Amino acid sequence: MIDEYEFVEAKEALSMIGRGERVFIGSGAAEPQYLVNELVELANKFYDTEIFHIQTLGVAPYTEDKFEDRFRHNAFFVDDNTRDAVAKGGADYTPIFMKDIPNLFRSGRVPLDVSLVQVSPPDENGWVSLGVAADIIRSAVGSSKKIIAQVNPKMPRVHGDTFLHVSEIDHLVYHEEEILEFKPVASTDTAIKIAKHVSRLVEDGSTLQIGYGNIPNAILSHLDKKNDLGIHTEMLSEDLAELMKRGIVNNKKKTINPGKSVASFLMGTRELYDFVNDNPAIELRPTDYTNDPFVISKNHKMTAINTALQVDLTGQVCADSLGYSFYSGIGGHADFMRGAAHAKGGKSIIALSSTAQDGKISKIVSHLDEGAGVVTTRGDVQYVVTEYGIAYLHGKNIRQRAMELINIAHPKFREKLLKEAKDHNLVFPEQILVLDEGGRYPSELETIKEIDGKEYIFRPMKPTDDELLKDLFYSLSDESRYKRFMSSRKDMPHERRQDFVQINYKKEMAIVVVDPEIEGPHRMVGEADYRIKERQNIAEISVMVRDEYQGQGVGTALVEYLTMIAKNQGLYGFTAEVLADNKKMLRVFEKMGYDIEKKRKYNEYELRMRFI
Repeated sequence: MIDEYEFVEAKEALSMIGRGERVFIGSGAAEPQYLVNELVELANKFYDTEIFHIQTLGVAPYTEDKFEDRFRHNAFFVDDNTRDAVAKGGADYTPIFMKDIPNLFRSGRVPLDVSLVQVSPPDENGWVSLGVAADIIRSAVGSSKKIIAQVNPKMPRVHGDTFLHVSEIDHLVYHEEEILEFKPVASTDTAIKIAKHVSRLVEDGSTLQIGYGNIPNAILSHLDKKNDLGIHTEMLSEDLAELMKRGIVNNKKKTINPGKSVASFLMGTRELYDFVNDNPAIELRPTDYTNDPFVISKNHKMTAINTALQVDLTGQVCADSLGYSFYSGIGGHADFMRGAAHAKGGKSIIALSSTAQDGKISKIVSHLDEGAGVVTTRGDVQYVVTEYGIAYLHGKNIRQRAMELINIAHPKFREKLLKEAKDHNLVFPEQILVLDEGGRYPSELETIKEIDGKEYIFRPMKPTDDELLKDLFYSLSDESRYKRFMSSRKDMPHERRQDFVQINYKKEMAIVVVDPEIEGPHRMVGEADYRIKERQNIAEISVMVRDEYQGQGVGTALVEYLTMIAKNQGLYGFTAEVLADNKKMLRVFEKMGYDIEKKRKYNEYELRMRFI
């Protein structure tokens, strides 16, 4: 069938490119390497040839200094092999949302003279596939005056908006070579910790967008217990394909394009390319579809997971530059974060390690570096995740955001961040933090417990629970408040709440109960804490439960859980002070099944409960 078509030598086809013309080169793994190398071989025939593309997974010899009069590179996304040239001013970077690039070509604001692309061999009807990338290639070939296509039998035929008829192609060049591969990156210990946190945010039935690198790879490997996931993403990776093969991704619950994994390009190994070949479950679409926030937001439970270079204490995200040096690009970062945030049940997540340069600098910063760009605004981010936990920012004021982010920064930078936050009036001037090892949040104690047929979240108190605790305190009736605090005091100012939320987990413990069914911020329905008495190896315990949840077993479950934690910590028992008429709380302690000593003192009991 190949014999039916007229092929020309690469040099003959490329000689059609005129001086000063604008040339588009296919993206990522779809880059026509043979044509690019031949183009550079003919460099002496060209002057001021401007080259456009996004990611360059393969060769980019035209950025070398010796070709400065011949070629000028203009990147929509900066990558490893073009970064130095852009930094030195030998190449250009155009910051733009990925969804907007196709219209640059179609409108003529960026006119294209020639497109160099790589395609599969023609089928019996003369149709070739753009293969592993549709992204901005689809619009480039539709907007170029000339199309030169490298026909490669190694290129898979991928479904979606990837097909082009040979009659639309000006020159066909036959050359077989391996498609560029992108090997999965091994996950680090830090990435695995981040992945465990992020996996808790991914619900069954979610539609995913996720990037590539060791953190995304680790996240995908921790989704093996999820069900009915879908894909609407920019890049379809090896790990996403693996979830498809295992049935974890089946796209059944997607609200648009059900049954289809939708992406704009692929990057992986030959195994991935063989998997997508003529696979009707996978469709590649141009970025003006895949990256359109309006389209993205139509997917219910759309979950966008992206990385970043820096996040400041107000929630601004830098993802494309290190100070004045452009590191990558806007890409689809902002498109997906905004689309997911507007989806029904959607989540926008930034996942990043807490430090860079082998732990020398913090990625959580009081302010972005000079020259750093804001890719995703503070209004578009819902979750920020590091190896130290999850910060939820949506709807939070600046003070709350700052504390959420300091709490997930690396412990060795928290004191500095808190000082800088105070200097800029981002937090209360009297704000404190537990900064030593005792301040490490014990996420392993987070659990789900069923009480009277309903599930509740049990977890340790966090420094960022200030507002939830305030809400719990003021929800209590005067009677409940008096029984808990044995005082008629009716206020709980910030400085007093810090005694409850700033926990040294080595010396004390506080567990909160959260009702996950409450709309908006999860409601704290109960709290119990103990403080270890020095040199006695026992702790004093206190409990409070929201009035409407009393009598349902919440208090009992709290004391049972705290008892288990205390025993594991090596404590011998609890003490408590309980008003004599607080029959409910007395019964809670009696239910524990341990010997209890009671000592009446005026209108209260001093209780001592021993575990052994």
